[in-house]
Formats: sequence, C-alpha cells, structure tokens
Amino acid sequence: MSDVLLGTSLMRSSAVQTPRLTAVILDLFGTLVEAPSAVERSTAAHQFAEVLGVSSAAADSALSDSWQARRDGQLRTTAEVAAHLVARSSAPASRADELERLLAQLAHERLQADATLLQALKKLRHSGVMLAVLSDASPDIAEAWSRSDLASYFDAAVFSCRVGAVKPAPQLFAAVLGTLGIAPHQALYCGDGGGDELAGAERAGMRAVRVERRGGPRGLAFGETAWSGRAIPEVEALPSLLSTWRDR
Repeated sequence: MSDVLLGTSLMRSSAVQTPRLTAVILDLFGTLVEAPSAVERSTAAHQFAEVLGVSSAAADSALSDSWQARRDGQLRTTAEVAAHLVARSSAPASRADELERLLAQLAHERLQADATLLQALKKLRHSGVMLAVLSDASPDIAEAWSRSDLASYFDAAVFSCRVGAVKPAPQLFAAVLGTLGIAPHQALYCGDGGGDELAGAERAGMRAVRVERRGGPRGLAFGETAWSGRAIPEVEALPSLLSTWRDR
C-alpha cells in the first residue's frame, strides 16, 4: 500500500518508529456496514407508516425528529423507541408492539456484513490486535448486535445510546478505551467521518484514518466534516496498513 493512499502524515523517515498498536476501533455505519441511503430511509418510513397507520410523511417526521433521542441515551430500549415513535406520530398506543418487532427486524438486517469484511476482521484478529466498535446507534441496533455475524470478531462494542452521548463527545472515546483497558496512543480509530469522529478520536489522543463510506456517497451521514489526514479505500485495506506500519 502506497504512502499516497495513506496520506502525507505517513511520509516520514524510516528511522521514526510508529508506536505499536494494541487495538483498532471502528465506526459501524458507513464503515463496517453500509450507511442507509435516502431511498432506504424512505422505504423504512413507509414500513413504519403501515404499522402505525399514519402517513409516510408523519412517520418520516417522527424518525427525523427522534434522531438525537434514539442515540443519546434518552431512550434506553427498543420498546421505548417504539413507544416514542408511536407518540410522535399520534398513532394508537396499541401499535407499539408491532413497531418494536419491525425495529428489531430492520436492525438485524442492517447489521449484515460482507464476506470480504469478515475476512479482513479475521486477519486483524490473527495479527494480534484487539477490535472494538464505537457507534452512534439506537437501542434496536445495540440489542441486535450480539446476534449479528460481526459480534464474534470484536472484543468490545460501545454504543452512544448506552453511554448517553453522540460523537464527537469525549466520553464516547473514553468509554471504548476504558472498556479495552488501553491508553489512547495504543489505538487506531477508523471511520467514514460522520459525526466529526476522526477529529474527535485525534483529540482523544488516538491515531485516526478515514475509510471511504461503505456503500458509496449515497449513504447518509450526520455531522460530516472535511478530513485531510490518512485515508484508505475500505476496511479491507486495514490489515495491509497495519503491516506497513510494523515494517517501518
């Protein structure tokens, strides 16, 4: 892998030693799995509308208005998310159980991973690094995580809805480092850049690398900011990146 792909900050003398990495911390949406597109968001809103017995516009509005509450800890369970969406849509309370089941189904589907990604995670594990996921995620995703194909590859999973803050809040990065039991300089953070996560990771003392958004630019991102640091085309390139660093 060339230094051009990895960014100018890696173009340094071979005499300079890169501190040994103990862990790689990865974003979830847009990094490990595709970020939902506007079309997929619209489809989900239509499914919600059918369950709730309201218009698609009302369901979409409830989803949009609840983004923060679903991710920052205000809502702690999938059942609470369902009840919140029912109330915001002015739908009958009796629809909450069916909506909860739909949320769980969609969360499971959202966490399906590519075989090439799973192979890359396996290589990373065999290289001796720990793996963690750090995600702005709602309770339905957090509850579905342990049943996903991804979960077995990770030593830790930290979700914003459990910590009570969204990226780039320092406590999120502190939470994942604390769970892994490592210092910031021992970790590499990798994400597509949503939520100002890359700069947040660097402020927390970690190295950071941007990955091109999984699923392409059509994937939705929140709070994305410009990034001029290291970048790789996909998570599948991480084993090569780590190997390059070890050889320096």
